[in-house]
Amino acid sequence: MSEKSDLLKSLRIERGDEEAAEGRAPGWAAPAAAGAAMLLVGGLAGWFLKPVPPPPPPAPVESTQTAGGSSVAAGGLVASGYVVARRQATVAAEVTGRLLEVRIEEGQRVRRGEVLAVLEPTLARADVASARARAAAGDADLAEAQRVLDRTRALSQQGYASNAALTAAQSRYDQAVAQRNAARSEAQRASAQLSRYEIRAPFSGVVVNKSAQPGEIISPVSAGGGFTRTGVCTIVDMASLEIEVDVSEAYIARVSEGQRVEAVLDAYPDVTFPARVIATIPSADRSRATVRVRIGFDQLDPRILPEMAISVRFLDPAS
Repeated sequence: MSEKSDLLKSLRIERGDEEAAEGRAPGWAAPAAAGAAMLLVGGLAGWFLKPVPPPPPPAPVESTQTAGGSSVAAGGLVASGYVVARRQATVAAEVTGRLLEVRIEEGQRVRRGEVLAVLEPTLARADVASARARAAAGDADLAEAQRVLDRTRALSQQGYASNAALTAAQSRYDQAVAQRNAARSEAQRASAQLSRYEIRAPFSGVVVNKSAQPGEIISPVSAGGGFTRTGVCTIVDMASLEIEVDVSEAYIARVSEGQRVEAVLDAYPDVTFPARVIATIPSADRSRATVRVRIGFDQLDPRILPEMAISVRFLDPAS
């Protein structure tokens, strides 16, 4: 029996020896390699899928933005607005006529009363001449009525003229006076009408816009669409420049009349213009919850121009 067992053991082939003989890995190597591969893939997936830490929160700022572009900074209340001109006018003609001459250009300084443009005055001059002729005729009629009245009065005193004749002479004289006065008034009116054909500057300033050329029709009302101009030019009084800003109504209590202000134009961020509060407009904007504040420059500068954007900082009284 033992011999049979020994014979069977001698015929059995060990799988490890067979696999080693054939140059193959043992049977347990495949599962081990698969496990290692899975661990490697899992590690790489974990690395790539690792959640990115959130960015650090922003540093706290020292100012609080409010409606209307104003903010409360560490150095005081800050607001933004624009440079405006208190005196600005679009100069137009008082009568309808054709432009004969335009004597201004953009950037030109003009004085009050200076002639800016001239309309064609042919008809107006004819009206003035006619009115003056009627006034001269009225003067002659009045002189004649005066002589008749004086002669009739003298004859009446001598008994050679009746009271009726004296009354008629007096009435004729009164009518001549009235007609003479009417003719003179008409002549003055015609002269004043002629003066309207010269368009003059209402105040001293700088021409910022020229909107008409010689040959165009000018009218005080727009009656001809795009073919009729209603203005000749726009004049700005540079001495009236100031600042208008909108301040949140939540901080308007920090603004007072005469308060010192530092202004900085967006065009010149390195230059500070000293200013002061002129007034707070007693009305709030419901949609924006702001109040308008007027600020005046201590000294005007040629770099300050109308409609420039500007930022201001209201200084505390202690500063």
